[in-house]
Amino acid sequence: MVFAMTNKFYSFDEAAALIPDGACITVSSSSGLNCPDRMLKAVAERFKKCGSPSSLTSIHPIAAGDLYGIDGIDHMAIDGLLTCVIAGSFPSGPSSKPMPRIWKAIIDNKISAYNLPSGVIFDMHRDAAVFKPGVLTQVGIGTYVDPDQEGGAMNELAKSQPIVKKVSFAGETWLHFNSIAPDVAILRGSSADENGNIRFELEGAFLGALDQALCVKNRGGKVIIQVKRVVAAGTMKAQEVHIPGHLVDCVVVDPNQIQTTQTPYDPAISGEIRVPETDLETVPMSVEKVIARRAAKELKEGDTANLGFGISANVPRILLEQGRNSEVTWVIEQGAVGGMPMLGFAFGCAANANAIMRSSDQFVYFQGGGFDVTFLSFLQIDEQGNVNVSKLVGRPYLTAGCGGFIDIVNRAKRIVFCGQFAAGAKLSLNPNGLSLEAEGKAKKLVRQVEQITFNGQRALQQGQDVTYITERCVMKLTTKGIEVVEVAPGFDLQRDILDQADFPLLVADETKKMSLDLYMDSDFECSNPDVTE
Repeated sequence: MVFAMTNKFYSFDEAAALIPDGACITVSSSSGLNCPDRMLKAVAERFKKCGSPSSLTSIHPIAAGDLYGIDGIDHMAIDGLLTCVIAGSFPSGPSSKPMPRIWKAIIDNKISAYNLPSGVIFDMHRDAAVFKPGVLTQVGIGTYVDPDQEGGAMNELAKSQPIVKKVSFAGETWLHFNSIAPDVAILRGSSADENGNIRFELEGAFLGALDQALCVKNRGGKVIIQVKRVVAAGTMKAQEVHIPGHLVDCVVVDPNQIQTTQTPYDPAISGEIRVPETDLETVPMSVEKVIARRAAKELKEGDTANLGFGISANVPRILLEQGRNSEVTWVIEQGAVGGMPMLGFAFGCAANANAIMRSSDQFVYFQGGGFDVTFLSFLQIDEQGNVNVSKLVGRPYLTAGCGGFIDIVNRAKRIVFCGQFAAGAKLSLNPNGLSLEAEGKAKKLVRQVEQITFNGQRALQQGQDVTYITERCVMKLTTKGIEVVEVAPGFDLQRDILDQADFPLLVADETKKMSLDLYMDSDFECSNPDVTE
């Protein structure tokens, strides 16, 4: 049978011309992973050239771009191009880098901006695909997403246009997120065949691309997909096709497309090969490693465990060092199941994964609390047990937002927060553990967090087990307050812990000593994480 190339193949400028003024676009990406960066750049280039498409609303379940080589949404942060953005997370970086343009537009109130849970945004796509009137969920109750607090609004312009309501239904309280109606999907795969069928064989994740394509197609919109290469029609096996051609309107080809930020291609990430565990790097000794070692003690054989970015991402490497990696199944929001979650710019991918699920399906699992334990980071903790991981007043661009954090903690059985007790403290190793040479530049145990990303009191009402692990102590959330249950060697309970919190900490009747072996390593080099750890 002879196949002819379809008319679905466009130049980048031609594809950008398919987007009408005032359109709502939905973009599939997770920072640098699967980001259709060249297509987003083409949208910006066309706007600069002819003033169209203008006044766009852009939806991003997870961040698009990270500013470390992949700009993503920052390409489109141009006056007149964007009017609204709804995202699970945003490009962010250290204070040593320039403020992302998208953050400047948000701070200057030039666009309305909302930070919503990633899983909820995927739910919004699934419900919009079948014309349901928005999403009804309890994810986000008691957090900044709740309209009793901020309603997910990131600036004054967004506050004037609320998109979340609190409603009563069947005798319970729910959050209702407005229905969305995206006109265009901008997605990314690896290969397209001549009929527009899309395969993801070089990607580290599927994310929610299929859900976004279905949503847009059902609502009469256009689906644009960026790929690395074109293959002959009939050469893809049916089970390999992730997005079938009848859902695809336009294919653009970027042969320079990389797998993820600073990783042009690693076949272990895409599941094409399995690498020996001896090839996987362990983490050097540091304060973060001390915390991760203690966190690893919270794991039980047979656990299915989730983890987030930051210090917690080191926990799998601790098990790798101990030869215990096979005892635990790791699950991350980008979709990987099992294997070894990657660090740094490849976070969100996993080497040697047992399976790769769609993010939207993974979030169904997370929101329902089917897993055993999650390891997450924190910026601030307050006396109610609340945690802020999403906002720093005065420097919001140093954080990415909530991402999947709120979905994950919604019904998690056990939650382990990992972080340095005070930001920027100078520490050194001695025969008895760690020594505090200079106190931190900012307290992280504060009377009231700047933004509630995790509601401690709701967790207690749901019977969730909550632990906070730092290099100085281990604390538990109780009905009476936060209680110190373990103290690290080398630290004074009163001076280094109780006096460094802005609220009274409880102390267990019998506090334990954190094990000295957490601190033992001949290659110790102390690092001092920024406040955005």
